[in-house]
Amino acid sequence: MAAVRSIKMGYLKRDEILNCDDMKTQDVNVPEWGGTVVIKMMTGKERDAFEASCINAQDGVFKMDNIRAKLVAKTVIDPETKEPMFTVADIEALGNKSATALDKIFTASQKLSKISEKDVEELAKN
Repeated sequence: MAAVRSIKMGYLKRDEILNCDDMKTQDVNVPEWGGTVVIKMMTGKERDAFEASCINAQDGVFKMDNIRAKLVAKTVIDPETKEPMFTVADIEALGNKSATALDKIFTASQKLSKISEKDVEELAKN
């Protein structure tokens, strides 16, 4: 049996954690729209807000309404400014775009922000 080697890393300091750049981006080719978009990994705060937007405030029931457009709006950024390209006001219009195009970006955003199908199922259960 082979020995397991562990990689010993030093303990991080507060400032090292708060100042490190841990936010990844990715290009997603969307031929349906005639080009490429840049998506970004969500912050913890953004992911919590996204998950909260999928829960009906009155009864606590998980709602899938426009879930792809919601995630696209949260993750697509302007490649030059790195600022969000869309706002909450754009979600309805995004929802009327090609399901194929939205799904490409949705799937890539899920992977980049580590949102698994299990996470979505957990939200629906809780």
